[in-house]
Amino acid sequence: MLSRRTFLQAAAAGALGRPFASVARAAAPDGELLYNGIRLGSPWPPRLKYPDEHPVLPAYLADPPPVIDIDVGRQLFVDDFLIEETNLRRVWHRATYHGGNPVVRPERNWEISNEVARRTQTPPNPSAMVFSDGVFFDPKDRLFKMWYMGGYGMATCLATSSDGLSWHRPTFDVVAGTNIVNPQVRDSSTVWLDQFEKDPARRFKMSLFYDDALMLFTSADGVHWNGAGKTPLVFDRSTFFHNPFRQVWCFSLRANQFATRINGRYRHYWETKTFSASANWNGAPPVAWVKADSKDFSVTGPGIDPELYNLDCVAYESVVLGLFSIWRGEPPEREKINEITLGFSRNGFHWHRPNRESFIPVSDVQGSWNWANVQSAGGGCLIVGDQLYFYVSGRAGVAGTSQPGVCSTGVAMLRRDGFASMEWATPALGPVKQLSGWKDGMLTTRPVRFAGGHLFVNADVNGGELRVEVLDRGGRVLSPFTRDGCEPVRASGTRQAVSWRGANLADLAGQDVRFRFTITRGSLYAFWVSHSPRGHSNGYPAAGGPEFSGPVDRAGR
Repeated sequence: MLSRRTFLQAAAAGALGRPFASVARAAAPDGELLYNGIRLGSPWPPRLKYPDEHPVLPAYLADPPPVIDIDVGRQLFVDDFLIEETNLRRVWHRATYHGGNPVVRPERNWEISNEVARRTQTPPNPSAMVFSDGVFFDPKDRLFKMWYMGGYGMATCLATSSDGLSWHRPTFDVVAGTNIVNPQVRDSSTVWLDQFEKDPARRFKMSLFYDDALMLFTSADGVHWNGAGKTPLVFDRSTFFHNPFRQVWCFSLRANQFATRINGRYRHYWETKTFSASANWNGAPPVAWVKADSKDFSVTGPGIDPELYNLDCVAYESVVLGLFSIWRGEPPEREKINEITLGFSRNGFHWHRPNRESFIPVSDVQGSWNWANVQSAGGGCLIVGDQLYFYVSGRAGVAGTSQPGVCSTGVAMLRRDGFASMEWATPALGPVKQLSGWKDGMLTTRPVRFAGGHLFVNADVNGGELRVEVLDRGGRVLSPFTRDGCEPVRASGTRQAVSWRGANLADLAGQDVRFRFTITRGSLYAFWVSHSPRGHSNGYPAAGGPEFSGPVDRAGR
């Protein structure tokens, strides 16, 4: 065991020696260095011609950085990026539908209207659904705001809410007496609240698919929109998102699988520093990105391959969260089955998708609002207290046909950071991995570096106990940051402080250390080191929430 003074003196002299687990690394290329120590390749994005048919482990997981900077966001255990050694088991969690769904359903005349159905003399498909559109919390007005498709394939409308559950339709002057904010007929759309924008007239961004292109718009209020050009040729269900880690706009484009002879829908990727597009994609055309692969599955029997129908993304804390709308087939008795699965990226391009089960599924009960075709909303999710709110479209379908039927918007909820937890053993989880000298659950991180001085965890240890100790790179415990000196955590909470008797974690700021978590019973979801005793993470809160006043979690609670 090293004393804190010895450790700091040795660190300053560069004499702490080698870490207990190291990986041979080639010389770093000249690519961009990210917040977490990952260096991008050059050129970027990778000039791929075809997406991978089989899962490929991202290079940053096969060969992580020698030190991981954890100053941005809560550190999630959705992969092994942060983990050096553990006998805990990763458990994935599914969002739970709100009991009052749908929270927005077609009620107004312009939402029930369907011009295509009228012209073709077919049954209408009333619509008030996000597709992808966008749901954000606007701190300027202190309101939840939802842009959605009003009328199937018709206009874009705006609803507001004070709690994210009860929604209202204000009346605007774009189309008198309605909440329509863009009367342009459309397929899918994306709306983004850009809190990094310095020009107030461009605070909101919109893309809208029409006539084989994405028409781009900007707005000061999300109601009155001004044209900002359009992209070259794209296909339906193309969307975009903002990557704040690199300050780029990223377009998730449906690729033309017929031109490339690839089976099924897949995605192209294009990025730009400014929210604009020229006739030649600013000289850097889209590249192949991702598709449903050999680990995805259909539900309609052999011979039907799943497809990636859409991919909405958002920065959540320290990662890019991907909401993958996977098409699982279309049986004769119901409209296409799309369900939402999860993916995570730490470089904004390559995906890790270890869990292919549905995160937000369709209902198997005929007559349910989401019996057919569930897809995600732009902005991904909102943080509301200790929960995440995921807004989704749901189609009721028309039994025996491929018709969408009534199209509504619902919400599903998840514990904050609760995509995956590291669990200490229970009989249901199977045998425990044996680690020499450890009878309890243990997880040791790779070398990390931070600038703050307050450690927090998101954990559920009711009936158990969690403690933390700090190690140097060589694996030696640093006194007084010992397990015995740690005040135990024995509750469930999404923001629980960890402290040591007679110690100040800020003394280790800027040094390369490891955290070792020990747990006797319970679940660990995330950890982070904050500059504030209030526990702000300095990460990105997706589409925001009532506790955030800006695009970064600097407020705390």
